[in-house]
Amino acid sequence: MSDTPFAVSGIPAERLERLFPTLTPAQLERVGRRGSLRRVLAGEVLVEPGQSAPHFFAVRSGEIEIRRISDAGETPVAACRPGMFTGEVNMLSGRRGLLQIRVREAGEIFDLEREHLIELVQTDGELGEVILRAFILRRVELIARGFGDAALVGSNHDAGTLRLKEFLTRNGYPYAFIDLDRDEAVQTLLDRFHVSVSDVPVVICRGDLVLRNPSNRQVADCLGLNEELDPARVRDLVVVGAGPAGLAAAVYGASEGLDVLVLESDAPGGQAGLSSKIENYLGFPTGITGQDLAARAYTQAIKFGAQMVVARGGRRLACDRKPYALDLEDGSRVPARTVVIATGAKYRRLAVNNLAKFEGVGVYFGATFVEAQLCRNDEVVVVGGGNSAGQAATFLAETARRVHVLVRRSGLAETMSRYLVRRIEENPAIALRPFTEIAAVEGGDHLEQVVWRDSRTGATETRAIRHVFVMTGADPGSDWLAGCLALDPKGFVRTGPDLSPEDLAAARWPLPRPPHLLETTLPGVFAVGDVRSGNVKRVASAVGEGSIAISMVHQVLKE
Repeated sequence: MSDTPFAVSGIPAERLERLFPTLTPAQLERVGRRGSLRRVLAGEVLVEPGQSAPHFFAVRSGEIEIRRISDAGETPVAACRPGMFTGEVNMLSGRRGLLQIRVREAGEIFDLEREHLIELVQTDGELGEVILRAFILRRVELIARGFGDAALVGSNHDAGTLRLKEFLTRNGYPYAFIDLDRDEAVQTLLDRFHVSVSDVPVVICRGDLVLRNPSNRQVADCLGLNEELDPARVRDLVVVGAGPAGLAAAVYGASEGLDVLVLESDAPGGQAGLSSKIENYLGFPTGITGQDLAARAYTQAIKFGAQMVVARGGRRLACDRKPYALDLEDGSRVPARTVVIATGAKYRRLAVNNLAKFEGVGVYFGATFVEAQLCRNDEVVVVGGGNSAGQAATFLAETARRVHVLVRRSGLAETMSRYLVRRIEENPAIALRPFTEIAAVEGGDHLEQVVWRDSRTGATETRAIRHVFVMTGADPGSDWLAGCLALDPKGFVRTGPDLSPEDLAAARWPLPRPPHLLETTLPGVFAVGDVRSGNVKRVASAVGEGSIAISMVHQVLKE
């Protein structure tokens, strides 16, 4: 029997104990009540990599070994002794397992199917905390070591590669990245799978399926990120958008017993998920990255039974009948008794010629670890004077040689939190340029030069800068709602008290009561977060609106 539960070196003992905790006999007995006791023999394979909805195993006697299967052979990852258990976050979401599980020493195990595991973590607070903490830490370890079944072949100078890196990273999926520009053995790999440089980016899925320049949805389907949707199943609530507002609605709705489906066109987190650090969110005095916040909320939602679908957003709201229906981008349809629209907003594109040409190859709309690695030791420009721009500037200054912050106003005091203003003022690597805007961008396959203009004098300056981060204004994700709901002149969804008698008359509001606080011109359809007219543009307010909407959903379902 092995002396350590984890075969990979370099992990402190304290962290090992949290990754692979040992349950007490009483805890193990409570696990057993949710499943069945099973006798297993040495060498027996319990789960193969890629198997859908793998079971949860807790060891009563004997030993289970977890192994990574790859082209390089089999690598021991972990050994679970009596009292230990298998699994990670994928087990809650129903996604495919990434590793092989087999019996190393004969004994007895408790075997739980996924639904019984979810019941356990929902009803047993003590065990739920132990299991969820271990699951989350194991997922982090898998990502850190690239222990997944996906390989991305591409170039850091290619927009498609950046798109897929962000999609996989923000969805918390472990993958290996093979850099065309640096990996000397990459040609051998390309020849093996019969792909050329013109096919880049390439995703090699589960070791054999090759996707050439795939869409996010194709990657999601290949990796099994989504469960199949039943078009005949009428959901209590469909949440469109998995930013902070949508995730909050999913957590509160599912925890209160509603049948909840969340549709997300990209990855959980929304615009907040692109934030390098959120420091003014209640309860996190040292801050939390937008991605970490989204990952925790995602795990909470699926813990309570919400179903999450990524890379499949809403294309149209069928609002002329009840139950309502969401037409998805792939042509399928999902019926719903109530709907929460949380599609957020995206940073506005600058009115600069050729800007779109460099999106993903020098022009970015988020500053995460992925982008920060691209501009290490370079000069960068951040355009914008809000908190997101301030967070990006201070984050990028940790690795970039120089950060130029361009704002149209005289300064930052009116639009940015004071703590961020002070950090920018005191950081020698950051240069604030007031009354300045980008006049032109130039380059070949990648951005090479930026021309900015002083709005007071009209003077321009050309700089050899290859990275621009745009964080100005926001356009709401409401274009797919036209004709169904009342929108304000900027396209944000009007709700509650903001709805005029003319709005309600035009929509033929059918009820004697007025719309609820977050309700739109359609009874039972709510708008929350950045897509809503009059929103506060803060993560905390978005989370609050998502949770408040659920109390109103309950009232509508009773009508």
